Amino acid sequence: MSKTIGYLIAFILIGGAAIGYYFTQSDTAPPPLPAVAVVPPTPANVAPVAPAVPKEATVPALPQLKDSDPLASEALSALLGADLFKKYFRLEEIVRHIVVTIDNLPRKTAAARLFPTKPVGGKFITDGDEENLVISAKNAARYKPYVSIAEKVDAKTLVAAYTRLSPLFQSAYQELGYPTSSFNDRLITVIDHLLKAPEPKGPVRLVQPNVMFQYEDEALEAQSAGGKIMMRIGRDNAAKIKAKLREIRKELVSKPG
Repeated sequence: MSKTIGYLIAFILIGGAAIGYYFTQSDTAPPPLPAVAVVPPTPANVAPVAPAVPKEATVPALPQLKDSDPLASEALSALLGADLFKKYFRLEEIVRHIVVTIDNLPRKTAAARLFPTKPVGGKFITDGDEENLVISAKNAARYKPYVSIAEKVDAKTLVAAYTRLSPLFQSAYQELGYPTSSFNDRLITVIDHLLKAPEPKGPVRLVQPNVMFQYEDEALEAQSAGGKIMMRIGRDNAAKIKAKLREIRKELVSKPG
């Protein structure tokens, strides 16, 4: 039950990092021209010189999806630092893994091998005995580094970058078998789904019929992969993630186009 928190920051980080890459690589836009330009008289026998036309800022073209790993890696390394990026992220097929993970969150399972981030370290912590087994309050500390990173990302910056990179996400989504569907629509649907995740008020009781832990409450056990993650990380962490998701959703639905 300890390998799934990474999705929560994957989308947040790739967008926030990429905007720094793209807009630092673009040409610097010149200052605006004055509203009224005063043209001095042209001396006799001197041909007038046409005013210089300011060069518009340009943004590098996006790579093909199959070639997007260097961009994603460079962007995330610039944001987090190379060491932190390598610590938390897998280095191959980053955009594809983000898309497939987001798409799977409302489903019953989400394959950890496809997550763009590495598993959370440490052992899943429980309290009590076999007859009274609960998720330990100490377990939430394992997820705090991820939650802290997610909290620091500005939602406006993220969505501006996501808008710029959306063709890559859309291409990856079409590869999954949705040639006419919108990944942006799916993303908003998934955010709404996560915001509705249960918020147990007391210790979450577990059972262990085999190697894997399960929720004792059948309604909780029947939750989606994303819903279970939101419960697993602890109430405080889940509240912070939900707050960030609300910020992101607001920016997504208000962006033009």
